[in-house]
Amino acid sequence: MFITKKNRLAVYSYLFKEGTIVVAHDGYKEQHSDDIPIPNLEVMSLLKSFASKGLVKETFNWRWHYYYLTNEGIEYLRQYLALPADIVPATLKVTAVKTRPGEEQGERKGKNFSGGDFNPEFQRGSRPEYRK
Repeated sequence: MFITKKNRLAVYSYLFKEGTIVVAHDGYKEQHSDDIPIPNLEVMSLLKSFASKGLVKETFNWRWHYYYLTNEGIEYLRQYLALPADIVPATLKVTAVKTRPGEEQGERKGKNFSGGDFNPEFQRGSRPEYRK
């Protein structure tokens, strides 16, 4: 399928910026989304090509395609779009851990994942008379 360079660059730059893209399985849709105002069929074709080359990982569910960039895809797009190595997709950016109100930054480290002081009494070996 012939896709103009302008449309190709729009899809590639959006995919690199976000790191993932969701495409409806609808070839008749006039435009993909407000962020990418090009026909959905062109986006589907570009990403199908990327998936066959192993540059994205594809998951299909209920007429929706979910595409995730792989490391090879990141390198390919970085080279194609002529981007420096310090720019990374949003899926690879590390976000700061938000603390709860009234909690210090390092206070959660010693506690269980649930966040409380949960210490169950039914742990193995705590009741020797049980199940003898």
